[in-house]
Amino acid sequence: MPSPSLKTLLPQVRACRLCETELPLGPRPVVQLHAGAKILIAGQAPGRRVHESGVPFDDPSGDRLRDWLGVDRETFYDPRLFAILPMGFCYPGTGRSGDLPPRPECAPAWRAPLLAALKRIQLTLVVGQYAQGYHLGGAPGSVTEMVQAWRTWWPSVLPLPHPSPRNQLWVMRNPWFLKEVIPALRRRVKQIL
Repeated sequence: MPSPSLKTLLPQVRACRLCETELPLGPRPVVQLHAGAKILIAGQAPGRRVHESGVPFDDPSGDRLRDWLGVDRETFYDPRLFAILPMGFCYPGTGRSGDLPPRPECAPAWRAPLLAALKRIQLTLVVGQYAQGYHLGGAPGSVTEMVQAWRTWWPSVLPLPHPSPRNQLWVMRNPWFLKEVIPALRRRVKQIL
């Protein structure tokens, strides 16, 4: 049986209400998908600003991620180039130390059919611990350990820390990330695009 197309799946995703009662601002699934996309960004979940705009990575985290990739906004928001598929599609709310984890309902309900419809992906960027846990086969380790082992999955998959400004201290404590990983990432993105 063939897998459903994005043309079929996207309206269903946008109408999803699986965890509606658990969402502080209500459901607003935020994804960017096109069957021709070449780079997949597997992130965590939209933040409050992204929930309000409906545009993925439309915040300081997105500014930093685009800088890491070496692309401008126009390129980044071209769905034929970049697919953006977070682990949770809706803003989960805020906890004591930042946004709550992605809601657990999204991945089992949507991830496999959506990924199956993205047949042209050449690079998957796995951003943060929840995405890394899913996409890297449950590989053990902290985000730092996963990013340090980036060559394990290279050049088709790259684990990244979350690009949030809150992670500036992490970037400062791990200077190898900007010296080794980011130049390799920029070269790979340029090659693919």
